[in-house]
Amino acid sequence: MGSLRSAKAAVSPRASFLSGLKTGSGLAAASFLLAVSFGAISTSQGWGHLAPVICSMAVFSGSAQFALLATMGSGGGMAGAVTSAALINSRFIPMGIAVAGDLRGGRFRRALEGQAVVDGSWAAAHLGGGRFDRYLLFGATAIQWPAWVAGTALGVVVSPDPDLLHRLGLDVLTPALFVALLFDEVRRERINRLPALLGAVLAAGLIVFLPAGPALVGAALASLVALFRAPAGPESADEAKSAEEAGQAEEAGQAEEAGQAEEAGQAEEAERAAFPVHSDEEVAR
Repeated sequence: MGSLRSAKAAVSPRASFLSGLKTGSGLAAASFLLAVSFGAISTSQGWGHLAPVICSMAVFSGSAQFALLATMGSGGGMAGAVTSAALINSRFIPMGIAVAGDLRGGRFRRALEGQAVVDGSWAAAHLGGGRFDRYLLFGATAIQWPAWVAGTALGVVVSPDPDLLHRLGLDVLTPALFVALLFDEVRRERINRLPALLGAVLAAGLIVFLPAGPALVGAALASLVALFRAPAGPESADEAKSAEEAGQAEEAGQAEEAGQAEEAGQAEEAERAAFPVHSDEEVAR
């Protein structure tokens, strides 16, 4: 795992950002289709043509925006809808705390960079050991946001049947992508396996009594298990690798010094052979 993080760190910011664009393209495609559905449903509920697009530009969270639709569509007031969306988006608090150490600059810049923290980008940018590739995070989000806004605008203008994506089976694309990211994360770090298993059990139990959104928020409590377990050694692996590299550098320096001393000795012997030094007795003869 330490070698994986070292390799990631060696990648240039530009290459990392381009990798983020590539990773985020699949998420952007799924987001686009989901946003079309959001635009169509919001228009059918009387949101008009401008409000859904502004909502997607500002909120940029499918789960929160669909919570707004569900609450207001069932007769709930604006306060209840906003509260429901805020509770769902509360997951970004621990996610933001986790990535905060890898952001740069002062408070304003760090807050601005933190806007790139969305579910798929956050998971894709995780290097392990609580570290994140900020440029990959930026790239993955940079392609998703315009896709989300454009999909919403298309749904508002075209107004397709809101159940069309469900009938075509396209509504499973986003969950499938997140499952793929989850399997990749669990495969890379063994410490994540227990929280993932507990989260699945909690989600399966809570979904019987709660809607999908609150059930997932409750299942996220399984991540607290990681606070009481020591990492599987990514930091120690890095330290061991650094110590090994330092030892190799020291050995190389010693070998270089020995080589230089040997070359100096050979040069001195060659000089003596070319200009032999005779004693006074040999000169007198």
